[in-house]
Amino acid sequence: MNTELIRNIGIIAHVDHGKTTLVDCILKLGGTFRVNKEVEACVMDSNDLERERGITIFSKNASIYYENYKINIVDTPGHADFGGEVERILKMVNGVLLIVDAAEGPMPQTRFVLKKSLDLGLKPIVVINKIDRKGADPEKALNEIFDLFVSLGASDEQLDFSTIYTSAKDGFCRLDPAGDNLDMKPLLDLIVARVDPHDGDPKGSFQMLVSSVDYNDYVGRIAIGKIQRGSYDSSKQYTLINRMGDMQKFNITKLFTYEGVNQVETDIALTGDIIGVAGMNDVDIGETITNSEYPEALPVIEIDEPTLSINFVVNDSPLAGKEGKFVTTRQLRDRLFKEIKKKCGSKG
Repeated sequence: MNTELIRNIGIIAHVDHGKTTLVDCILKLGGTFRVNKEVEACVMDSNDLERERGITIFSKNASIYYENYKINIVDTPGHADFGGEVERILKMVNGVLLIVDAAEGPMPQTRFVLKKSLDLGLKPIVVINKIDRKGADPEKALNEIFDLFVSLGASDEQLDFSTIYTSAKDGFCRLDPAGDNLDMKPLLDLIVARVDPHDGDPKGSFQMLVSSVDYNDYVGRIAIGKIQRGSYDSSKQYTLINRMGDMQKFNITKLFTYEGVNQVETDIALTGDIIGVAGMNDVDIGETITNSEYPEALPVIEIDEPTLSINFVVNDSPLAGKEGKFVTTRQLRDRLFKEIKKKCGSKG
């Protein structure tokens, strides 16, 4: 795989504008599922709370192969309350799909996430979704989107965005609102044409910014991020540079990439690809993994402060202990620390 053939795309939208359903369409078109396989809706919303509430809370990674290209897809939260999660993943992508409901137009939380992507210089592709919905007005939605871009200070290049019209629920797109129904291939063609490949030096020393953290009971913490420079070499030793600049040498025990929605082991990773790395004693979001011969830290990710704080205290209500399976303080503590390992970094 040539680094010029890798595309990293983030998907942003207001809650319930069809973002996760559109991802399902793209994954099916990319051959992630067999033609005759029955697939549940919103396959990337794997968290129980996400399925219950019908929203995306945690970012997810997936990839498809389209013609000669590898397209890494990052599904992002669509709610301002999860701004920290949005900020992290935008560091991994080189373009975004902005999905807007054809009837509702851009919403306040669309503004929030779009502003972050424009500030990073990312070029958007506008997807006006739900064009078959009653009350849909794609032309009005497009005008409102353009006005929003102007108000957010978008550059001339960002204002020259491409637009496509879709019904993710029914799996078709149009090149103009009154055009013929097509499959989703024109959308993938736009991603290939409009999203730039990563511009890092493929022959340089390995360098990766940790943008997310996963956890596996067998291998421990997994640092997820985009390779900014260089490529993986199994014969090399690597160094983790933390937020304070301290360095810890380690050997990579497992290297992961994405095939469809699955995280799979690999021994090849090139500049611009999104990977997972295991083998560190500990790792936090915003830290840098480099080749030990030339350790050089990347700028630390600055993340929005939390919008909510919670105090956990002993339940002294009359119904205490009447329901629930894991209700002791020890069990609750273990669950909270497990979530911290998976999503927040050891420092919370």
